[in-house]
Amino acid sequence: MIKGKKKDAKKKDAKKDGKKAAVEKSEESLGTPTDSNLTTLGDLRSDSLGEETPAIPEAPDEEPEVEEPPAPPVTPFHEEPVLAQVIIESYEGEQVDEFYEGEGFICFEGGNTYKGLFSEGRMNGEGTYTWADGVKYEGTFVKNVPTHCGRYTWNDGTVYEGSIQDGLRHGYGIFRSGTHPIFYTGFWCNGKRHGKGTIYFDQEQTSWYAGDWVNNVREGWGFRRYRSGNTYFGQWKKNLRHGHGKMIWLKDKQEYEGEWQCGLQHGSGMHTWFLKRMEMSKYSLLNEYAGNFVKGERHGHGTFLYSDGTMYSGEWAHNKKHGKGIFVSKNGVCFEGEFENDCPVERPARQGSAVKAKKLRATSPRRHFERTSVVNAVGKISVLGSDIDLDVSTLLAFFPREDRENESQKIELAVLRHISKLRKAYYFYSTLGCASSDSTCSMTMLQFWRFLKDCNFHLCSVTLAEIDRLLRGDQSPKDIHDPSDILLFRTFVCYLVHLAFHIYHEKCKDEVPHLQKCFLEMMSRNVLPSACCVQGILYSGGEFSSFAMNYLEKCWEIYEDFCRPCPRPPFDSTVKLRQFLWMLDDFKLLSEQLTAPRVLEIFVKVGASVPGIYGVSLELEMIFLEFFESLLECALVYVTEDMILKKEAQDNKKRSSFEIKELSKDTSAMSLTEHSPSQPPRPGEDTELAPQPSLLETLLSFPITPGESKDDVSLPNKDVKEEQDSCPEKELIDEAKEDKDEQKELCSFRMWQVEIFFTTKLFPAFEREIVLRDKIKEKKNQDAELAELRKIQAEELERLIAEKEEEEEARKQEAAALQESVRLREQASSSWETLLSWRSLQLKKEASKREPSPTKRGSRGSEPKAAPTGTKATADKKKKK
Repeated sequence: MIKGKKKDAKKKDAKKDGKKAAVEKSEESLGTPTDSNLTTLGDLRSDSLGEETPAIPEAPDEEPEVEEPPAPPVTPFHEEPVLAQVIIESYEGEQVDEFYEGEGFICFEGGNTYKGLFSEGRMNGEGTYTWADGVKYEGTFVKNVPTHCGRYTWNDGTVYEGSIQDGLRHGYGIFRSGTHPIFYTGFWCNGKRHGKGTIYFDQEQTSWYAGDWVNNVREGWGFRRYRSGNTYFGQWKKNLRHGHGKMIWLKDKQEYEGEWQCGLQHGSGMHTWFLKRMEMSKYSLLNEYAGNFVKGERHGHGTFLYSDGTMYSGEWAHNKKHGKGIFVSKNGVCFEGEFENDCPVERPARQGSAVKAKKLRATSPRRHFERTSVVNAVGKISVLGSDIDLDVSTLLAFFPREDRENESQKIELAVLRHISKLRKAYYFYSTLGCASSDSTCSMTMLQFWRFLKDCNFHLCSVTLAEIDRLLRGDQSPKDIHDPSDILLFRTFVCYLVHLAFHIYHEKCKDEVPHLQKCFLEMMSRNVLPSACCVQGILYSGGEFSSFAMNYLEKCWEIYEDFCRPCPRPPFDSTVKLRQFLWMLDDFKLLSEQLTAPRVLEIFVKVGASVPGIYGVSLELEMIFLEFFESLLECALVYVTEDMILKKEAQDNKKRSSFEIKELSKDTSAMSLTEHSPSQPPRPGEDTELAPQPSLLETLLSFPITPGESKDDVSLPNKDVKEEQDSCPEKELIDEAKEDKDEQKELCSFRMWQVEIFFTTKLFPAFEREIVLRDKIKEKKNQDAELAELRKIQAEELERLIAEKEEEEEARKQEAAALQESVRLREQASSSWETLLSWRSLQLKKEASKREPSPTKRGSRGSEPKAAPTGTKATADKKKKK
């Protein structure tokens, strides 16, 4: 870039600098051929304002229509401007040989300016380039080209800061819009979002996308969170959900996982609707559809499982049952045939029974379905009914092909023989711990574990954790031991068949039919003698069970925190007895009453361990039921009567202080009233309600031990007493009342113990443990950062020491070289002096050789003298003549 003000700058300075053409060529190669105006792109249109609309759940009788989501507006987006042509109007700054060098300020024709560093007549180094319309670039220039890193600022406040290549956003950078609450951080390529990146669509950062980008378009894998709280994780194509992905509608309580196409459910997938149960119930129900979708609608073959156990499997068309299918009601009534427009099509009646069928339809208010049975594992008609799909295909694989049909039929007959007892056991355990208002309950894994322990399955050389792996090993490791999972009755029966085979197949290996023998052995040994006889503390009483269930969720959180993965497949996580004992020790819960041997006795009591020859094995695994019941038993041992009385005294003290404050307020109000009797009382002055008692205060209202009741009932007189003593019916009533009071007192005492143990000991200790872990983690991070800083400082110190040593070494070498040069110089001078002295001696010797010595000249008197030279010699010669 040569200094000049004329437009023909190339021709004028071509002789002085041949680099001008290259400079202009580099500037012409900058960026994209656009100006600094806004360019509308479609990459943000589907996410800036719009939200996703979920599919509408289906009900057995009616189905509403699906609303289409509105089309969101288009959001603007900025692109980089182009540098101006190199036509210079003025320059202020440093120059070297008519080249711009150092710092300077330059104005181009058109109003663009640059202020920064120059080198060899070009913009090189840090500088600021401002376009005439106000767009600014601050950053690094290399040969007139913005490169490396910099910052673009547009007039509306839009900012980009990050990597730059050839004037374009390239590499990692951050973009923030000035007119819209859009913020992007991630990778760029040639001015477009490309690679991994995250974009936020609102100021609160509640709507965002994180994932893959291809040329400003969401494409690949990504996670999308919408402003409503809905989320999607899966594959994208052209800014739309396309491929496999999972969508969760938070407010509508729906979930879909499967194939997508152009933003709609298309292909195979599973849609789930989570339903809300009754107010007092802790269980949730769901509707579930698994099958084919076409453009967001259930279309093709699919299976819909309703929350009440009703099921439909067959063809669908536009979200309605249409075509061949099987409909199974919750009572086991099955209809198999044609469906049209969500309704079954009745089969044409035979000619002989047309009148009978007509009368039947006229007299019956309900449609009669044909009761059929489903097909079993070997392709035959099952005798169990449609609500029991006995899946024993994996067990039949152990038998020869010719024996499978017989085994399947025999096991179905064996199950049918005990079906009423199994239903009774299922509904009995499904109501444990539930409110009485729950008319329809489904068995959870927690209740199923209680059933297994009551039937002594854990004594058959297999733990409940191993039973979970056996029955639920096909699920994810996280869900294998989940106590809240629901078991339908068909799953309950199928689990028992599988369990019977794996426990008794060795004992009955020589008996045929094998599956039937194993199942009958299990029923006679385990289920029939012990089912519905609840053991353990959790379900010991209705009131206590409901009270203990309040701490179930928090204890599950503690259980998950102490879980450790199993080293063998399926790598599920459980808690061992040793870890439970360590947990009590870490939480400072071991005391004089709750000692380690007492904890081992609790393990045996709850069935978590069976004492062997060498005592209790602490390497056994605990499922959550054993974990929770062990905590309840520990609460009954740890909390003593003195602790309850102390807690009662503290609560009474707090209550009395509160009453004193209220009494002082009332007294002051009364004194004011006495001093001013003519003043009428304020309306509502005495209508303030007393504070409601807490849960502990309510429990305190029950006497702790029999005979401590505060109510002093006067004794009857002698005649009445004798009359009462002579009435056996009255005695029975009094005894029953006393037993009921004792049970109530015992229940209240246990509730006191559990309340104090969990709320004042266990849960605070766990919270302290979490805080301590966070502090330890933070301390480790700080130590790591400090170690890294010390490492950097040590490396810097070593570098400085090495540089200093190098400088010292260089200085020493320089001093040695200087000393050597001085020595050589001195040596040279001394040798020169020696040479001069030697030469002078040589000259003297030569001179002495020319002049004869006086002694020799005296002895030779006849020898003539040498003729003198010069004028004197000539004068002597003339005199002689």
